[in-house]
Amino acid sequence: MTDTAIIRIMIVDDHPVVRAGLAGMLSTQPDMKVIASASSGSEAIAMLETVKPDVILMDLRMSGMSGLDAIRAINLRTDPPRILVLTSFDTDEDIYQTVGAGAQGYILKDVPQDRLLEAIHLVYEKKRYFPADIAARLIERMARSNLTPREHQVLQYVAKGLTNKEIGRVFGISENTARNHVNSIIEKLEVSDRTEAATIAIRQGLVSITD
Repeated sequence: MTDTAIIRIMIVDDHPVVRAGLAGMLSTQPDMKVIASASSGSEAIAMLETVKPDVILMDLRMSGMSGLDAIRAINLRTDPPRILVLTSFDTDEDIYQTVGAGAQGYILKDVPQDRLLEAIHLVYEKKRYFPADIAARLIERMARSNLTPREHQVLQYVAKGLTNKEIGRVFGISENTARNHVNSIIEKLEVSDRTEAATIAIRQGLVSITD
């Protein structure tokens, strides 16, 4: 980055107060300029037809198109802007999915201002920014074998407390086949039993008991 370079920033967050607060803070930085703000992923994508940010600050949980879906769509574009996830959520699965979608950084909204500014600069310079604790969890999550789509489905019902027989009824499979799925899940998650599998899956964001 040269002395005269200005980092053009887009803020994507569905809370107007958050957008305004970020814009106000970033406007005090001589080398940064907020050129656009959007309240949803779809609005951000539409804006990219007319504005060219260098860095997008992307929230994850938004009404309409989520931040994750927006990241995937933006990275299909030619020469996409760099994306720094700025969120209140830090489940292992959130972190893993956003990196897989193409985000270059991940930071929580409660970080000190200087950390956020550092993250923006690094992402702009085509580097990555992941705080040490988040990076460690990402490595652990990536090292774990991925569950198959059916195992993800079965895990949802394990987390809700269904027995193998009840899970079998849900999917129209035998109790023995359901048991095999559950055993495979336990092995891949490296846990001792189905209760621990459910607990870890809920804590890490693999499933939600409200699904």
